[in-house]
Amino acid sequence: MARQRGLALALLVAVVMPMGCVPALRAGSGAEIGVDSNRTIPQANKAAWADSVLATLPLREKAAQIVWPSVFGDYTSGDSPQWQRLTDYIRREKVGGFTISVGSPTEIAAKLNALQGMSVIPLLFGADLEAGAGFRARGGYFIPNAIDLGGAVVSPPEMAIGATGDTALAFEEGRLTALEGRALGIHIAYAPVLDVNNNPANPVINTRSYGEDPQLVAQLGSAFIRGLQSNGMIATGKHFPGHGDTGVNSHLALPVVTVSRSRLDSVELIPFKAAVNSGVGAIMSFHGAMPALDSSGVPGTLSSKVLTGLLRNELRFKGIVISDAMDMRGVLDQYGAVEAVKRAVVAGVDILIQPLNVTQAVDAVVAGVQEGRYTESRLDESVRRVLTMKAALGLSTSKLVDLNRLRFIVGDSGHVNTSNRIAEKSITLVKDSLNYVPLNLPATARVVSVTVGRRADLSAGVAFNGEIRARFAGLRTEFLAAEDPSADYGRMERAADSADAIIVSSYVGQNWDAVSAAAPQAFTSFISDLISHGRKLIVVSFGNPYLLQQIPVVPAYLVAWGGSQGSQSAAARALMGLAAITGRLPISIPLSAGMTTVPRGTGIARSANPR
Repeated sequence: MARQRGLALALLVAVVMPMGCVPALRAGSGAEIGVDSNRTIPQANKAAWADSVLATLPLREKAAQIVWPSVFGDYTSGDSPQWQRLTDYIRREKVGGFTISVGSPTEIAAKLNALQGMSVIPLLFGADLEAGAGFRARGGYFIPNAIDLGGAVVSPPEMAIGATGDTALAFEEGRLTALEGRALGIHIAYAPVLDVNNNPANPVINTRSYGEDPQLVAQLGSAFIRGLQSNGMIATGKHFPGHGDTGVNSHLALPVVTVSRSRLDSVELIPFKAAVNSGVGAIMSFHGAMPALDSSGVPGTLSSKVLTGLLRNELRFKGIVISDAMDMRGVLDQYGAVEAVKRAVVAGVDILIQPLNVTQAVDAVVAGVQEGRYTESRLDESVRRVLTMKAALGLSTSKLVDLNRLRFIVGDSGHVNTSNRIAEKSITLVKDSLNYVPLNLPATARVVSVTVGRRADLSAGVAFNGEIRARFAGLRTEFLAAEDPSADYGRMERAADSADAIIVSSYVGQNWDAVSAAAPQAFTSFISDLISHGRKLIVVSFGNPYLLQQIPVVPAYLVAWGGSQGSQSAAARALMGLAAITGRLPISIPLSAGMTTVPRGTGIARSANPR
């Protein structure tokens, strides 16, 4: 065994040359991946490399291949505790991959190259790239729209593409994500979100979904998968079997979806079936319970009936099953970290991401074998899938990225233009009862723009107000911090007293407080007061589109879906009549009692009228 291990490891030391081309993943049941668009690695070669490496691994190193910690993409000095921890993960624990969090493109790429250089077996890197590579390679969740700082392209969220209904744009979004992501050294996108968002109170999915129509979600999700995987990156459909019909944030508690199996078949499962048929490479599990699938009440991540019985056996999925983050309360509250890991492996999970403690998680996987909870051969199945994916992506021969090529791929102007086109086509005018849109006022008009957003969202309103000011030089801008319970709404009302028009823009996403999708009473009262005083008011949602539920009498309501620079500019141009408005709601918006629901497909068209 020692000689065999030495021979296999000798083969691996050659995996140090920069990646010279982007692999292409072929859609289909086998999820074939080629080293370029013209050549495909034979399945036998991928399997042979994977088996040769697997044969060298002792039990604990097998376990480590399926445990993936998270790592920030920021610069870390070599003698820092943070870098020492990463070194330990690779050299001592011998983990098989990482989930990448926020950082600049050059920092991410250089850091991932350095991590690859420490590992004998190539590492796999995954990341939440739901809105393009810029979702992580320029701020992600923490600086949501800071895209003027330079970096990868941030695209509008999935629901914006849903508003266009355009599969070609979904494909393009996947293509751009793959090109930029692979240039950074990332191999797996934890995208697309295939959840059908049919619950307006959902505090965690919302605009991350393509919409509430399962067929539309299936079509757009499959197009995104094809665009991503035909350009060398693995797609991950999530969150199986469906996180859309919940009012609970699985980061904080266990959601329970109490619908029948027939309803699941006709709604939640349709996009996942389409994704499997499109050859999606990975599926991410749902940290929520569905009694119709498993009456024990365990979350899907820990359910053999869900991941093995339904996903593997019924849907015939052949790719990799990735857990949602293992530090979320949806799996921790009932079972704790160690037991959750063991149950996840029993259920059929192949990769455990973001555990609370890496050493503890690896030990738990090993203990599961030693306790007879599952066999070593069961663990081998997962490790073989991981290793085969590494070979399929070309990592068995080239695992580093070329830092010199980075700036000629990431943030390319053509990519930015495509993202801006998605943003422009997604703008949706839901209501305009007094014909306020476009904003036909003289250039000397007094316009007030009130931005409502998180303090950390440094770019909220910047691009939008810049476009508006180009038309109305005297524009007055105000900012309200969404998380501030004592925000001075009275000052905003006084500012509106002498205004010819007031634009209130909300940049708050799917939740205001992590628990609820509802806006606070102070905000809705502010809107009501403006209306009662007869102000010319336009509300623009750059976040939660269901906001109209709470302010149904607002005369004009425009949805821009996300707060990226492209979406801000597109919304401003649409308001001023400089761009056509063509988007249609991919969701319905139920209003208060006695008022008619705004149906899916609603969208008031406006032609461009450049001045």
